[in-house]
Order: sequence, then structure tokens, then C-alpha cells
Amino acid sequence: MTRPWEADPTTTFKRRLGKSPQELGNTTDTPDCPDIWELENGDIAVIGRDLTESLGRELPAGVSLGSDERLVVIPRNMLVAAKPDIPSV
Repeated sequence: MTRPWEADPTTTFKRRLGKSPQELGNTTDTPDCPDIWELENGDIAVIGRDLTESLGRELPAGVSLGSDERLVVIPRNMLVAAKPDIPSV
């Protein structure tokens, strides 16, 4: 069965949405930092902490994770800072 949407593994990174994790104080200068990126095809990539195991057991009714999906958490201030960069359509 084909799903209505599939992630495109051939797309590339276009631009960061919001501020860098260093600007927001969410990380040091190490490479393990949360981030939000728009991809060339318009999809969004989120880099965050994988809490699939812990939060995945507590999903609200009507929410599910596919076998190839992970529940990723980013800091609130990161999404708030990205709001002006997120297209409305």
C-alpha cells in the first residue's frame, strides 16, 4: 500500500528556519544540536532528541508512529524563533 506522503531521500537542505541552536543557547559548539531546516522540496527536517521509546508509549488517542518514524523533541524557543520563517502555505 502506498502512503500519500513519503520523505524524499534525494532532496537537500535549503535554509535554516529560525536561529541557530548556538544563538538560542540550546547547545555549545558541539555538533549535537537541535535544529529546524527547510529542504529544497519544501519539506521540513527537524533535528532533536529521539524520545520515541519514552514518549511513544504515552501517545494521545488518534496519534501513532509508523515503524519508520521517530518522535523527536526540540526546545520550545527553537520553534518560536522559527515562526517568522515558516511559510503560511
